[in-house]
Amino acid sequence: MLRCGRYNLTLERPLVMGIVNLTPDSFSGDGVGTDTARAVAHAYHQIEAGADLLDLGAESSRPGAIPASLDEELDRLLPVLDALAGCHVPISVDTYKPEVMRAAIDHGASMINDIYGFRWPGAIEAVAASNCALCLMHMQGEPLTMQAAPHYDDVVGEVNRFLGERVAVLVDAGVARERIVLDPGFGFGKALEHNLTMLRRLAEFRRAGLPLLAGMSRKSMFGMITGRPVDQRLASSIAAAMLAAQHGASILRVHDVAETRDALAILLAAGA
Repeated sequence: MLRCGRYNLTLERPLVMGIVNLTPDSFSGDGVGTDTARAVAHAYHQIEAGADLLDLGAESSRPGAIPASLDEELDRLLPVLDALAGCHVPISVDTYKPEVMRAAIDHGASMINDIYGFRWPGAIEAVAASNCALCLMHMQGEPLTMQAAPHYDDVVGEVNRFLGERVAVLVDAGVARERIVLDPGFGFGKALEHNLTMLRRLAEFRRAGLPLLAGMSRKSMFGMITGRPVDQRLASSIAAAMLAAQHGASILRVHDVAETRDALAILLAAGA
């Protein structure tokens, strides 16, 4: 079970997390910027398509992204959070800024999804006493430069070690293990061979029953393999999501919710 704000998620099957990009510069081309009405409409579209939870991001973390200011991020995020107060699914907020974490929790967020693994000063203090789930991700470097020349001697071992160390820090700060989700960070400071190795060995990231989140939807790794642009990566994204589900992912973070749910239904019906 995952404690996620006022929700208790059983994780009996992989959950589908629908992406809602609130940025004007999303790599996938689906960002809505400050258009609150459009963002809310897209969020409800994701729910109607079968999303078990939503992930709202108000700062782009694509490779080479320029950080948004605190005010920009809050201006994009809070009106949408408020408008989704009655949506009846858990809402995750993708942020690494402690001030945004606190505001998101105050405005109803059920999960904080931090690409820096709660390493920024004040991040742990912002979330420890809440009842939010915490998604702890690995990233080598930072978005602006992370894909310049990523290097690992043992990507699975190094990522696993980082995640284990961060889990220990959270637990020491009073965070219950039932609130923690692990994300190895596909595409965040990883070359193609690193991503493929992590996908093949995804089960090795399951630490003492902690759930795994896999976020690969539309990423450049699929373009490198198939040669297709970002708007033609549906098939490859679903194939990777199903492999992740087979290897133990509990949450699949995706742009294309309905198609992922359909593929997952077939996978589960076949007992795979």
